[in-house]
Amino acid sequence: MVAIASIVEGKGEVSAVPILLRRIASQVSPNVFVKSLPPIRVQRNRIMKEGEVEKTVDLAARKRGPGHGGILTLLDADDDCPKQLADEMLRRARTARADQRIRVVLAKREYEAWFLAAARSIAGYREIDKSTTPPAEPESIRGAKEWLGRCMPANRTYSPTRDQPALTEIFDMDAARSAPSFDKLWRDVKYLLAAA
Repeated sequence: MVAIASIVEGKGEVSAVPILLRRIASQVSPNVFVKSLPPIRVQRNRIMKEGEVEKTVDLAARKRGPGHGGILTLLDADDDCPKQLADEMLRRARTARADQRIRVVLAKREYEAWFLAAARSIAGYREIDKSTTPPAEPESIRGAKEWLGRCMPANRTYSPTRDQPALTEIFDMDAARSAPSFDKLWRDVKYLLAAA
């Protein structure tokens, strides 16, 4: 068994990330049972403050307990450089808990950019127009949630708490790997699973 504790920022990710971890694990390590703990939700502006990454990672490590696995922090990069911010957060996290396998992933712009990269696979679901196709550069779009909302009927808006877990359950992860930040997530989860 591999236990993965996760740290997220949004309400939608609290439900979506365990689904995402289960789906990735079923493809990269189908013989490994993954225990995905309920994510720890911390607002991004708070976790970036001095000492907060360290405190949150320590909490995740205590909740996870001993054994195989690790800690995954998954946040939206918004307008920041995902690599720079992830590298800084990883450095701070490792300083706090050098005894843990830790990975930090920042979705370029936002988590929903991964749905845009795999738009063909979600077309027709959750009231998304059946003719929806991926934009040319999904991770360059600021406002992926709004983009998805525009693909829905006029009386419907995209809701992270309702739609994000449901779309996480069905989106084509191979298509989403065309988005570099999702491909990084894939590799980082694979690294955490390799602990078994």
